[in-house]
Amino acid sequence: QVQLVESGGGLVQPGGSLRLSCAASGRFFSINAMGWYRQAPGKQRELVAHITRGGATNYADSVKGRFTISRDNAKNTVYLEMNSLKPEDKADYYCNSVPYAYEYWGQGTQVIVSS
Repeated sequence: QVQLVESGGGLVQPGGSLRLSCAASGRFFSINAMGWYRQAPGKQRELVAHITRGGATNYADSVKGRFTISRDNAKNTVYLEMNSLKPEDKADYYCNSVPYAYEYWGQGTQVIVSS
């Protein structure tokens, strides 16, 4: 049974920072590139950052330079460091493989950026 458990979201002021974590089942994590996706109200889910098994990263233009994805293969955990947060970053954030496995979406973690 594959489980993806996201945590670390919350309320933050514009310009603030958050660090999201996603704990994944071992084999699923070890064989896949992993990504962070987000879904804002009324919008489609989008991939904002992904990291290969070897550690190569790629980012959506909207978060480039502000977000950093990393993975700890020993802990089967992927992280998303988010800095200089903007109100438009408000969304539910999810981790999954890249490409995603639709049957394994977790509950996500909510990020609210507001003053």
